[in-house]
Amino acid sequence: MELKEILSRCDHTLLRQDATMREIRALCDEGIHYGVASVCIPPCHVSGARRYVGGKLPICTVIGFPNGYNTTAIKVQEARDAIAAGAAEIDMVINLAMVKDQCWDDVLREITAVRDATAGYILKVIIETCLLTQEEKIKLCEIVSSSGADYIKTSTGFSTGGATREDVELLRSHCGPHVKVKAAGGIKTLQDAENMIRLGADRLGTSRIVKLVQEMEQGGQPASEPPAAY
Repeated sequence: MELKEILSRCDHTLLRQDATMREIRALCDEGIHYGVASVCIPPCHVSGARRYVGGKLPICTVIGFPNGYNTTAIKVQEARDAIAAGAAEIDMVINLAMVKDQCWDDVLREITAVRDATAGYILKVIIETCLLTQEEKIKLCEIVSSSGADYIKTSTGFSTGGATREDVELLRSHCGPHVKVKAAGGIKTLQDAENMIRLGADRLGTSRIVKLVQEMEQGGQPASEPPAAY
């Protein structure tokens, strides 16, 4: 698979709690240079990153992250705030307590509420596969397919595990054809990335792939400018 194809499917990610504006700008520089799908960054950095990239790169951010147990009203407000700040893509974490209690209607209502708040923008639904049974994963494929969301996403990368080949294959086989799959967490090599794409992942959430390409090129980090106000 062409390297350009792999990079074009990557959400180049930096969600560390202490990520600085300088680091976010470097991430954006890398994303523009390598032609990634988006940069996925903390909500507090969205406005500054949007100004910095000047329309050259989509900005993705996360809501209800990483635990998912915020109320629906808070998630809806987070989503609206992120879009107002300049995010083009929203990755939301579902309420896993609802899943474990089998409150399926509530899970669907919450995703639908966030979908309504993000109409016209890309919405990805993080289900945290490492915490789910096989039956729960399949049920969530059905729910996400009914919700109007654009993507189902495996993982936050902040829990006990990330994307697996088995989970990507399962999500692809049980979601409707209109729902895309994002594999995230634990994608450490170009072979990992290619495997996930071949199994049905349309997007990859990863902090590592661009770094691997830079190492291959034996290049340095792009220059960054002084931090600006959030």
